[in-house]
Order: sequence, then C-alpha cells, then structure tokens
Amino acid sequence: MADEVRSALDDYPVVALIGPRQSGKSTLAGFLTQGMPGAISLDLESPADRAVLVEAEAFFDAHEESLICLDEVQRLPELFPLLRHVVDGRRRNGCFLLLGSASRELIESASESLAGRIKYIELSPFLLDEAESAGGDRVKLWMRGGFPRSLLAATERASMDWRQEFIRSFLERDLLQLRARFLPERARRLWTMVAHGHGQLLNKSQLAVALDVDVHTVGSYLDILEAAFMIRRIPPFHANLNKRLVKSPKIYVRDSGILHALLGIPAYRDLLAHPLRGFSWEGFVMDQILPRLQPLAQAAFYRTATGAEVDLLLELGSRRAVIEIKASSSPKLEKGFWTSLEDLKPDQVWVVAPVDRKYSLSAEKKINAVSIADLVEECRKTGWMRM
Repeated sequence: MADEVRSALDDYPVVALIGPRQSGKSTLAGFLTQGMPGAISLDLESPADRAVLVEAEAFFDAHEESLICLDEVQRLPELFPLLRHVVDGRRRNGCFLLLGSASRELIESASESLAGRIKYIELSPFLLDEAESAGGDRVKLWMRGGFPRSLLAATERASMDWRQEFIRSFLERDLLQLRARFLPERARRLWTMVAHGHGQLLNKSQLAVALDVDVHTVGSYLDILEAAFMIRRIPPFHANLNKRLVKSPKIYVRDSGILHALLGIPAYRDLLAHPLRGFSWEGFVMDQILPRLQPLAQAAFYRTATGAEVDLLLELGSRRAVIEIKASSSPKLEKGFWTSLEDLKPDQVWVVAPVDRKYSLSAEKKINAVSIADLVEECRKTGWMRM
C-alpha cells in the first residue's frame, strides 16, 4: 500500500487516502512522510492544527515546496476550492496527501473542483495476509475483525472493549462530523438491526416501521453509514437472462469484529454456535475480497425467484467469475448453485470455505473448495485482483 501511495503522489497533485477511522491511515501517512524532508502533517481534529489553517492560503504559500498531509479532511470541506487554486498554481504533483474517514462519494460532493487532480486510495482494516504478518490468524481475524487495535489486543475481553468503545465513539462523535441528523440511540438501533440482517436482503420498509420513521429517512441513514465505511450493500445482478431476478441489495456490516460486537458475540466458541455464523463468514470473506478487486471489476450477487443463487458474481469486461461462500469445511453445493452456473456461464468458479488447503468438489466441472488465501492467489493469477 505504501508503494501505491508513493506512486500516486508522483502522478497526481493530490492523493486522498480514505477508509474507516482507526484503520491505519495516519500510521501509513506517518511512515510515508518520515522519508520526505520538509513534509508537514496537520490533524484537523486538533484545535491547534485547525487554528494554523485560519489563514490557510498564507500557510500553504509559506510551505510551497512541501508535501502537506491533512488528516480527517472531511472536517473542513471548505478547504477544497482553495486546494484547487493552490495545486493549479504550483503545477507539480505530490502537493497534498489527504486522509479521510468518509467515502469517496461524500468527499467528492465537496471537492468537485479537484476533478482530474486527485487520486483516491481506499485503505481497509487488516486483510488476512497482513493479519498473519502481524501475528494473527484466520480465526482471530474472523472473530475480532481487522481493526489493528482490536485484532492485536492482548485478550478477547480487551478486543471486545475496544470495539464497543469504537461503536460508542462513532455514534456519539463521528456521525456529527458527517452532518448526520439522527440521534445516537436511533443510529445504534438501526446499526444493530442491520447486524441481525447481515448478509440478507435489505428491507427498508421493515426497518422504517421498527424505527418509526419513513423509508426515505431510513435510506438517508443507510447512506451515511455506508459513506463512513460501516456497512456495505451488494447489488443484485441484472441482465437480460429471461429470468425473474431479485431486485433488493444485500446488506452487510463491514468488519466481522464490529458485527460480533453489535450482536453481542464475545468469543469464537459462541460464534460457532450462533445462528448467524454462516452469514458472518460470508461477510468476512467479502471483506477479504472486495478491497483487492481491480478498479473496473463489478461485484454483485445472483438470485432468481425460483431459487437459483450464488453469493458473489464478479464481472470485468466480458469475463465473469462466481464465488460461492460456505461456512462448512465440508461444503455441499445445492441445486440452485448448479442452475446459476448454467444461467451465468462464468469463466472461473470457486467455493471458498474455512479449509486449510484446496480440494476438488467436482472434477468434471473443475470446481474446488479453496481457502481465502488460495482464493486471493488464484484471483490475482487470473487478473481479478491487484497484485
């Protein structure tokens, strides 16, 4: 990731490193700027650093040759028109590194003036290979999630305490910064209801009734949670296949550790016995796959009214890949899966499960059960994921 950011700074005046709070953006930026003489970092959550930018144009002019890193940039959206003026005057790359705990779409709503001048890079919490390098493993990563302080906590209790505090802080502080207009307790209820519907079809009408608000309001609440990287919606696949297809998206809590904190699942043994274990594994696999996809790859799920279904369908140009996600180490493939393959005619098919090594499920169809690590490796080899 560090090399990707360095390369982007060589090619663009402004690079925006975005992702959820506490995912490691500031740590990565600090590592990068240490090797850049004269680089300046400002945290826009700090009153002292915000005061430095009261006369922002004069400050930027005084440090014309420096890379300036602005952390939590969504706090000052009014800066973006000035950034355009500054980068257009300097006519060089590597002017600003922006860090934000809000989505590209939310930042772009305030930064249209930077079109063509800015490169967005999303930093997710730890992925499996990163977790293993830091001393974690698949089980710990699934249970605790990928936020560094949760994953690397000394005990399960300490990890859960951190996640519960993260949830509280997000609801009571971060939502206000995102200009959300709903109460923390209502936001917690919605987030918890999403957790109980994790991996299932989104029913906004049902959520609206439970919250005693209208459907439009639920939609705006979900948009905010998605913009802050707290939930993920996977759209249904739509194509002219002469099939009646499901039209609602699936909804997931991003990060399995946050999901388990919202559901009150304290330990791995409790997760194994929980009725949402399979949906939790499905979301965990999504968290490992989707951040790595090639930029032009599209992800969806496939489900027909007659029961044909696959968990994840990837498209890149004219190519298709199907990924079926099973929480059992001895996965069984139902009739609806085989029907979906006949409908979709994918180029690659994988069944990802909590297994340690690949084995064949259908020699005739060349379908294997694979681990997450094997899936990532095969998707890289076949061009679905970045190297």
